[in-house]
Amino acid sequence: MPLSPQAYRPAHPLTEIADFLADPVEAADFPQTVIRFRNDRAAAEIGLDTLSDDEWVAHLGRFAPLPGTLPGPMALRYHGHQFRQYNSDLGDGRGFTFAQMVASDGRLLELGTKGSGQTPYSRFGDGRLTLKGGVREILATEMLEALNVPTSRTLSLIETGEALHRGDEPSPTRSAVMVRMSHGHIRIGSFQRLAFERDEAGMKRLVAYVLRHLYGEESDDPVRLLTLVAQRTATLAARYMAAGFVHGVLNSDNINVTGESFDYGPWRFAPVWDPEFTAAYFDQMGLYALARQPEAIQWDVMQLASSLRLIAESDPLIAALEGFATTYQAEIVTAILWRLGLTPRGGTEDRALVQTFERALRTSQAGIDRVYFDLFGGQVPDHYDETWNELRDLIEPYAPRRARDHAYWQGEPESMLIDEVEAIWAPIAERDDWTMLYEKVERVRAMGAALADPDAAA
Repeated sequence: MPLSPQAYRPAHPLTEIADFLADPVEAADFPQTVIRFRNDRAAAEIGLDTLSDDEWVAHLGRFAPLPGTLPGPMALRYHGHQFRQYNSDLGDGRGFTFAQMVASDGRLLELGTKGSGQTPYSRFGDGRLTLKGGVREILATEMLEALNVPTSRTLSLIETGEALHRGDEPSPTRSAVMVRMSHGHIRIGSFQRLAFERDEAGMKRLVAYVLRHLYGEESDDPVRLLTLVAQRTATLAARYMAAGFVHGVLNSDNINVTGESFDYGPWRFAPVWDPEFTAAYFDQMGLYALARQPEAIQWDVMQLASSLRLIAESDPLIAALEGFATTYQAEIVTAILWRLGLTPRGGTEDRALVQTFERALRTSQAGIDRVYFDLFGGQVPDHYDETWNELRDLIEPYAPRRARDHAYWQGEPESMLIDEVEAIWAPIAERDDWTMLYEKVERVRAMGAALADPDAAA
């Protein structure tokens, strides 16, 4: 196997806690395996970009073990609040974790699946993924990565040749198995299960595992863990808002303790700044609407704090929770200034500018992506009306974070609105034409390069 000897660094720390956190499972035996998307840019970070297509299918479609890492697939156990209702009947129902490795930056990365077959937690589901669902996940993760949102990345999508029946899209529909790459799959719901079962020993081991392997700290302090999770998830919430992104299902089993967004079902990007904009048709109360996402994520972090009371005192946990709001207030300013391409000045000026920007965006109902594109680097175009006059004055002293010297700025802003997502899927469904998807990925990556910090783009 031509694994990159410099980049491939297998690991298997999950085996340390698998006895209480996971169950060994087997992947489904798919009728076919056709590669539809291989993310060699991400694969290069872990030494898998040198795999041949046949080897890619063997390891990322048939799930033959990669050398030196986990001995086989593991379905994780967890509970969670779903739309604020506690559910103890959860766990990996159509996915598993099957490999761990150390990335080029020294952080642990995991490979997990979606659509890989039934597990003990599948309940009445078939354990499969629609091909359209896989395409949508590619588009979500590529766009979020380009917009500087901490996210899992779609590593592979392989069509599997089964006809699936679903109630929310035309059926029968095509099937796929997807592999995501992320910094662990430990959820807030993983801790909730241990609290529910009163497993103090397991809780202590999981705290130490997360701090050591996912945060790089030699500690077993639950308060320290909560502090870090509150900071990371607050940063995620801020970057969702700056991106105009609505995840759709911010249940506690969908919140990774690394603060990394993952598991994209009914996601949407808001076309204009509408606080009540929702992504899921079944979110009739708007619990996870655009403007309520910070509140929703903070509520989930509160469930982590409640779970950690099994092994920690309440007062220090409550104090650690306060870090969420503090971090969010700082990070929303940082995130919006980053998207506007401005170098922060510090102090109250930055907050005033961001508040004015948000007010003008909401009042004007202008397209979010259009506005960010036009204002990048600090100039409000002359054709913008009086709604933007106050921002014109505030933005003048700001230095650009980077120049508009990338070819991206000579074209039109990239968006990822639902109509385009459907338009990209249509030729795949109708005539197996993947051109629009691949071209969109390239354009989104070009946008990411144009937005990136200068040192990151070098």
